[in-house]
Amino acid sequence: MTILGRAVLNFLASLGQLGALLCETLGFLVRGRVRLRLTCRQIVNIGFGSQAVVIVTGAFTGAVFTAQTYYLATQLDLESGIGGPVSIAMCRELAPVLVGLMITGRVGAAMAAEIGTMKVTEQIDALRAMGVSPTGYLVVPRFVAIMISTPLLIAEAIVFGIVASYIIAVFMYDIPGAWFLDHLNAHTDLYDIAFGMIKGLIFGIIICLISCHRGLAADNGAVGVGNSTTKAVVIASLAILICNFFLTILLSNFFPLGG
Repeated sequence: MTILGRAVLNFLASLGQLGALLCETLGFLVRGRVRLRLTCRQIVNIGFGSQAVVIVTGAFTGAVFTAQTYYLATQLDLESGIGGPVSIAMCRELAPVLVGLMITGRVGAAMAAEIGTMKVTEQIDALRAMGVSPTGYLVVPRFVAIMISTPLLIAEAIVFGIVASYIIAVFMYDIPGAWFLDHLNAHTDLYDIAFGMIKGLIFGIIICLISCHRGLAADNGAVGVGNSTTKAVVIASLAILICNFFLTILLSNFFPLGG
């Protein structure tokens, strides 16, 4: 019971600290105190730097899902209709979740490690001594950058996933391209795209807050930085998977299948 109680208290304390960090970050945004140069630099690091990972993730996810869908569709004589399910799955679930997890591994770990290193080398204390808020200087630019970059990366993954799906369906399984595109257009609309974009925005916020929080909490030198980085990736990944369930239920009421 003591271990369970301590775990619950630590969890609640972490939630409170994340909430306080979010409120402080939003306060900077409301007051318009955003460092544009640092924000643009982070957009390049997060968005442009993640291109290869996102393209590969989206393309092979679409290809694999197409293959699996085709094997099932052949048993039901519905081979020509796989364009719709693949497109909906990419827009609503596969692209947002997998891109979120990939960004967590690439960007979230880098955020936690960089800020954690600054914490243990007392650079953050130096910022405070100079009257510079660590939140405004370190967290806000990353927060804005990841909110801009993540939905766009998800959109890119969706596009490459659907393109790869088309190539596999048409050139490997000999499904007529017109049938594939007809079912895709008939069953996919702006609701499905908005579904994935909203998820991407929320996942980006989760990744940034957790990664920056773990970095600011780092201690005990290099070992502490490593532990904080590991915790940031694990906690953010689990948070994305858990939040994805609740977001799917909530957003399905506002963006139903078929519009």
